Amino acid sequence: MTEVNIRICDYTNPAHTKGIADLINAYIGDKMGGGEFLSVTAQIELTNGLRRHPASIVLLAETGRTVCGLLVAFENFSTFTVRPMINIHDLIVLPGYRRKGIGRQLLEAVIAIGRERGCSRITLEVRKDNLSAQYLYQSLGFGETLPAMHYWRKELE
Repeated sequence: MTEVNIRICDYTNPAHTKGIADLINAYIGDKMGGGEFLSVTAQIELTNGLRRHPASIVLLAETGRTVCGLLVAFENFSTFTVRPMINIHDLIVLPGYRRKGIGRQLLEAVIAIGRERGCSRITLEVRKDNLSAQYLYQSLGFGETLPAMHYWRKELE
């Protein structure tokens, strides 16, 4: 297997910013994504927004010159534990690089960041039909909340 390096995004590195946009578009185009591809303008806004967001955690998986994986998370604060927490927003591995441990390495890296920052927990969302992701998450100790929660949203225009 090719060596994989997990890195915190360097927004001054054009390969990193292009990798973020490419991976988000790959995720959108995947059967688990189901959205519309980001325009070039939206891709620039995405990377600039992540760079400016004070609580963003953006990790990239690189193999050779290819950015093949991305984890986007945000640090928040738990009022119940009175400690920081991390929410994983996106975990993406390009199709040709899946089942090689890259997603696990990205998750292990954000878990290490959470421990270093004194976080009480890491949360994420997963589609009910994304069984391979669920197996990965469970193997790292993630599970449903007790009591069970629903993921709800309200679109704002």
